[in-house]
Amino acid sequence: MGPTRKQGPRGGHWPGLLLPHPGQPTCAQQSATVANPVPGANPDLLPHFLVEPEDVYIVKNKPVLLVCKAVPATQIFFKCNGEWVRQVDHVIERSTDGSSGWPWGSGLPTMEVRINVSRQQVEKVFGLEEYWCQCVAWSSSGTTKSQKAYIRIAYLRKNFEQEPLAKEVSLEQGIVLPCRPPEGIPPAEVEWLRNEDLVDPSLDPNVYITREHSLVVRQARLADTANYTCVAKNIVARRRSASAAVIVYVDGSWSPWSKWSACGLDCTHWRSRECSDPAPHNGGEECQGADLDTRNCTTDLCVHTASGPEDVALYVGLIAVAVCLVLLLLVLILVYCRKKEGLDSDVADSSILTSGFQPVSIKPSKADNPHLLTIQPDLSTTTTTYQGSLCPRQDGPSPKFQLTNGHLLSPLGGGRHTLHHSSPTSEAEEFVSRLSTQNYFRSLPRGTSNMTYGTFNFLGGRLMIPNTGISLLIPPDAIPRGKIYEIYLTLHKPEDVRLPLAGCQTLLSPIVSCGPPGVLLTRPVILAMDHCGEPSPDSWSLRLKKQSCEGSWEDVLHLGEEAPSHLYYCQLEASACYVFTEQLGRFALVGEALSVAAAKRLKLLLFAPVACTSLEYNIRVYCLHDTHDALKEVVQLEKQLGGQLIQEPRVLHFKDSYHNLRLSIHDVPSSLWQSKLLVSYQEIPFYHIWNGTQQYLHCTFTLERVSPSTSDLACKLWVWQVEGDGQSFNINFNITKDTRFAELLALESEGGVPALVGPSAFKIPFLIRQKIISSLDPPCNRGADWRTLAQKLHLDSHLSFFASKPSPTAMILNLWEARHFPNGNLSQLAAAVAGLGQPDAGLFTVSEAEC
Repeated sequence: MGPTRKQGPRGGHWPGLLLPHPGQPTCAQQSATVANPVPGANPDLLPHFLVEPEDVYIVKNKPVLLVCKAVPATQIFFKCNGEWVRQVDHVIERSTDGSSGWPWGSGLPTMEVRINVSRQQVEKVFGLEEYWCQCVAWSSSGTTKSQKAYIRIAYLRKNFEQEPLAKEVSLEQGIVLPCRPPEGIPPAEVEWLRNEDLVDPSLDPNVYITREHSLVVRQARLADTANYTCVAKNIVARRRSASAAVIVYVDGSWSPWSKWSACGLDCTHWRSRECSDPAPHNGGEECQGADLDTRNCTTDLCVHTASGPEDVALYVGLIAVAVCLVLLLLVLILVYCRKKEGLDSDVADSSILTSGFQPVSIKPSKADNPHLLTIQPDLSTTTTTYQGSLCPRQDGPSPKFQLTNGHLLSPLGGGRHTLHHSSPTSEAEEFVSRLSTQNYFRSLPRGTSNMTYGTFNFLGGRLMIPNTGISLLIPPDAIPRGKIYEIYLTLHKPEDVRLPLAGCQTLLSPIVSCGPPGVLLTRPVILAMDHCGEPSPDSWSLRLKKQSCEGSWEDVLHLGEEAPSHLYYCQLEASACYVFTEQLGRFALVGEALSVAAAKRLKLLLFAPVACTSLEYNIRVYCLHDTHDALKEVVQLEKQLGGQLIQEPRVLHFKDSYHNLRLSIHDVPSSLWQSKLLVSYQEIPFYHIWNGTQQYLHCTFTLERVSPSTSDLACKLWVWQVEGDGQSFNINFNITKDTRFAELLALESEGGVPALVGPSAFKIPFLIRQKIISSLDPPCNRGADWRTLAQKLHLDSHLSFFASKPSPTAMILNLWEARHFPNGNLSQLAAAVAGLGQPDAGLFTVSEAEC
């Protein structure tokens, strides 16, 4: 018989208190309670514990509560790791036992004591021994010690000791996915997810989980193709392993041969078979051998024929047609070459420009050559005339702007010269071939869509690669007077240029070249390009890299640590950077994450075919850097593929958390469409995105129409980073006639000429610019100088850099030109200058009369 519970008053029981039968160990002895009676005292009046402390875990920094309760008891104290807990740390509640069912009677004193144990107390002895606490209760008959309660700090490490790996297995083969969870206290429990659904072996007899936490599939089925994730959890945290893609494939096998066909007129008959018993699935091998077998046969219907005169005539005719086509092609090539020679004779080499540079006219020199600028010096007057678009265009003849300060622009000698302005295909190819003879330029792209060039002198100018956000501003006097440079600007594809990235570094901008390197510049030029980083000094360490002539890359600028006298300087904005440099070359902006809060902006674009002639319909989801150049490349690619935009682009913030990007499609109407995706989601690995050197990252979702007449598509598409940002697209459109999103990308395209030379390249008229510089460069006690202008334009963080240059005002105006061309508000700049309080501030007001 076991111990019986002592009945209390009204026939009830005292919970948790067992009274022993004679000859049986006491309940206190069973629970490691130790009694020390006083000699001669009544042993029945020793303290008995109603509540004893129990083992407990500390989760994070939350203290734990230990409780003791004993009767009869005059005092109770806790002892932890052999040391008494201070009396002030005890919370004591006293009461009197009013029951009459005990052998020692009623009215005995009862005590309940509580203490808190903090993480810091446990950590003091961490690694030496386990932290434990025990209650000691006193009564008039002696003392009793409770059982020991062990207090442990709970944790669960982040990294799995072993993660499942992707597998490809054949049908009915066994699958074993090992998983060793992270170390933790208490030990982690393990469960498995199949496509985010819990794997329950009790519901699927084909699956079981071993004591070592491995997932075992006895016989692989096609339905077992999925992404499997091992999940470890305890009271502290829940950890997920990397997903392992399991693909169950089926090798193809031939069906039986069909019967021989009847013997044909060509004296052959045939038989066929199909690779369908079973057909290959999920990348399984195709059937080996031929699916058609042909043999000679002989019957009464078989007729043996030989080539007759008709066949010979047919062959002769085909040969004659081929000869005529070859002769026609040779004639066309000869005519093209002669026309090309005539066109080249109209373009003079820029080497004839050996002296200064006169103001230019933007009207074409010839009707058939719109890409040439003419330079016509006027030596008959001291007034320099600019004809072009410095002021708003008006009806009638083009307005002329008289700048009476002729000494600002040195006149040239007589003569008429032509200057290369933009990049026709033939000229660009000739220019690239001329540069490619030098070692440094051998990696320049041979195409012309991502390259522009022009010829410049001391008046400066601007180069732009349309629709990329990339430009090069050459300010006035950046090129020494008397010098003429042929300067190029090129956008490189990441796969064409090897940019080594160390550690956690990632490419945030396009790789851009401007050159030729080594030319002498007396003022910094400004290179503008987009970037996809979320600028934050606490999250990023940003560096500007430049490639040397030997091909190695080096850090030339650490953003935030620029020296005013440095050759390079950078104005970083939310989505663009402006690099001041006095040395041309190849540049790229690289970032290194300082925390998991560091994020890159990804632009998500959804494309689908403009015309769908089959039952299958593909939706391509691109995940690009949020820069104009990446968008341009994908738009050009989709135009070649015949694709159209089907949703408004979204931006997703991709964090440095080592988690992959996932894409899934949902709510596809099964009565109209069927998804051919075998798993619940697709993934783009983290490093493919974070590295930044891979183009055209995308996933394709293939849907199949149930009927050719189906044209309406409604579904949801989700793109998210695990434990990060996500975007949802609600797709609802007609695949045959809905083009409402196609114009979204067209609105982002830039206009303008790739190369602008002289004053036409600047928003601020030359004379007005000179007046502003001469007025604001000298220091002013009242603060009405270039420093106040920088503050008004929100550029006061760069005052030390501006002050290190011969003309701080010129640097400010150059940066304004680089940031606001061609859509800058000149009136706002004029208001900022006029509000400085200069006595002659009215001279700065930009109007047509001033022009």
